[in-house]
This record gives sequence, structure tokens and C-alpha cells, in this order.
Amino acid sequence: MRPVSASSGFSRELIDRSGYESEKFAEGYDRHRLSPPRALLKILTLVAQAERPRLVVDLGAGTGLSTRVWAGHAEQIVGVEPNARMLEWAQRVTQEPNVSYVEAFASDTGLCAASADLVTCAQAFHWMEPTTVLGEAWRLLRSGGVFAAYDYDVPPAIHPEIDPAFAVHFAARRRARERLGIQAGSATWPKEQHLERIRESGLFRLTREIVCHGFEEVDAARVVGLAESLGGPRTIFGDEAPEVEETFVNLRETAERVLADSLSPMVVSYRIRLGGK
Repeated sequence: MRPVSASSGFSRELIDRSGYESEKFAEGYDRHRLSPPRALLKILTLVAQAERPRLVVDLGAGTGLSTRVWAGHAEQIVGVEPNARMLEWAQRVTQEPNVSYVEAFASDTGLCAASADLVTCAQAFHWMEPTTVLGEAWRLLRSGGVFAAYDYDVPPAIHPEIDPAFAVHFAARRRARERLGIQAGSATWPKEQHLERIRESGLFRLTREIVCHGFEEVDAARVVGLAESLGGPRTIFGDEAPEVEETFVNLRETAERVLADSLSPMVVSYRIRLGGK
């Protein structure tokens, strides 16, 4: 991995605090987190006017969910990820020959300038200092290329009983973080301000937000696994936030009671913030 610059210190500190480098977290993350839906890929190729992009660079690639999804839709894809455990898992499970990874921070990828049709950042831009990362994205893009930071709304829409239990658990985690001083990236760079940051950079000729939806079928185990993967393992709270464990148990019991052994449709809303070079 390239040396950590001052601008990458924010990301490094978040990784250190997140628990994302803990043993086996990457495996559960990859199994339960969401891959971008086909509709999102079609939107990005449309705005970049590249039916089959020559190069997609995926910043903050994690375990490669948002990277390898492009394998059948682009000539070459490179995932950029500084978390060694996540990167190791991405390399282990990726079999597509046109997908590769580099261990680096998004602000200093080491990749060639003006080479990418698309630079994406899936559920990760809030982990990054935006000024330097946007500068690097602009450097990587060819003229007319597009930077896209996209996130999905939590909780997803699953069932009238499950959704409130998911929301209560997520709120309990947020309050515990605030009380215990465990910094989250979204507290410093809120997701709802991503488009504003892209505009404020002054680098992009076109900025806008587009919304789309993805549909998946999930069972109780997938619902629980998704909840566990959001915000890092519950062990980051130690014994200082029993309410997090209580709300998690309630979510798990609700999902198991409602879904039992059946599958349920899940609707996930994506917010895509774009900058066109």
C-alpha cells in the first residue's frame, strides 16, 4: 500500500475504529451486504455515454461487491481499497479476469490519469476526506467521464413489522456512537451533503442526483446479517451500550418470527450523486 498521506489520515482513523478489520467481518460483509442493481449500472453508463466503459475505477471497494458487479458490463475494472482484510477477501472471491484491485487510499490511487470512463464510490464516500478524493477522481476521469458516489437508504423496505425494528436498532447504534465518542464517517461528512461537496469542489461541469431502486429476495438470516454488517461489529461498543444488543435481538426475533423459513421481497432505494467532467 502507498504511504498514508495527511489527507488519508481521516480514512485510516475511521478504519481503525470501525471494527471492519476484525477477523471474519469481511466474510459476513460480503455475504450479506448489497450489490448494486442493474438499473444503477445502466444509469451510470447512460450519464457517462459509455455503453460498455473501457475502465471503471471503484473507490472504497471493500470486499468487491461494487467492483465485480461490473465484470460483464465494462472492459476493465479496478477496485481501490486500503483495508487489507477487506481487500484480501475481495481478491479471494473475485474470479472475473477483467477485475483487479490495488491496496491504496482513494485520494492517492496511483492509477493513470484520464483513463476512466467512470469513477464510482459505493456506500463509502463518507469514509473519505472529500476534497482530495474528488481531485483524484477528476484526475482519473477522461473528458466526459463521470464520478458517482452512491448510497442505499437504511432500513430497506421488507415488512411492516421488520422495518421499524431495523430502524430502532440502527438508531440505537447511532446514539451509542454519539454517547461513547466512536466516530463514524457520516458524522463528519453526511451522506446527504455528498452532492453539495461535489458541487463545491468546482471540478465538475455537471452535477445532479438520480434515484433508483433495487429488488432482492431475503430470508431472516439475510436481514440479520445485513443489520450486523452496517456500522461494523457490535463488539466496538464493548459492554457500554446494552441497548444495541437489545434492539439487535429484537430485530432478529422479529425477522425470524415474520419470515420463518420463507423468502420476502426487499426494496432498496439508491441515491446517486454525480459529477461529470
